[in-house]
Amino acid sequence: MSANPSLDASILLREDRDGICTLTMNRPQQMNLLTTEMLLSLQEAFDSLKGDKSIRVVVLAAAGKGFCAGHDLKEIRALKEQPKIEELFASCSRMMRTISTLPQPVIARVQGAAAAAGCQLVAQCDLALASEAAKFATPGVTWGFFCSTPGVAVGRNLLRKRAMEMLLTGDSVDARKALEWGLVNAVVPADQLDLEVRKLALKIAEKPPGTVSAGKRAFYEQMDLGVDKAYELASKAISSSFASDEGRTGMEAFIAKRPPPR
Repeated sequence: MSANPSLDASILLREDRDGICTLTMNRPQQMNLLTTEMLLSLQEAFDSLKGDKSIRVVVLAAAGKGFCAGHDLKEIRALKEQPKIEELFASCSRMMRTISTLPQPVIARVQGAAAAAGCQLVAQCDLALASEAAKFATPGVTWGFFCSTPGVAVGRNLLRKRAMEMLLTGDSVDARKALEWGLVNAVVPADQLDLEVRKLALKIAEKPPGTVSAGKRAFYEQMDLGVDKAYELASKAISSSFASDEGRTGMEAFIAKRPPPR
């Protein structure tokens, strides 16, 4: 076990083994929400890995039943003003982009529900393995705040109409459908998830690191030339959505566990 002392071990755990770094989001009671604290911890962890030649592969995992439920709506509600909300989404977008710029491949280990920015996080990782219990959704549209930033990563993984189906309906997609649509690489029984993630990570870790790093960089350079601008636009769009009357009303309903507004 190797922990970076600058990381808050209570919110983000790190384990290094056989050239594989496993980062575990550790707020199971909050469904590992991407709060400002979680975003900063993830950003710091990813930044620390950029020059770490001892690490060949990164696994992004989560504690508890759910992978990640996205942003904390109570935190967004407290921010109130659109510029402050934009700052939050800008930091989230920066963290997401950092995953693609890491020299090491990043594998998402998805044991449960991944919603909104949690679904975005899965899509942003280079690879993703899911348990049969995993579910995926971009449900913001139901509550009055369209999942614009999740749409950047989801739209670059799925066929366009499948991505729009998720974004426009907010419906949950089970693990098998996520596999069929291209959101994850494989679906395995829950009790085999750790084994299969490790097997995949070790297979990649055995490859020449320079070749892997250069290949990953070239792949994203030719595939996502416009991703920075896309995230800039989407961050403003989703911030505006949260700051709107519809978004505020939807947040209040969601937090109070009331039905979504019609």
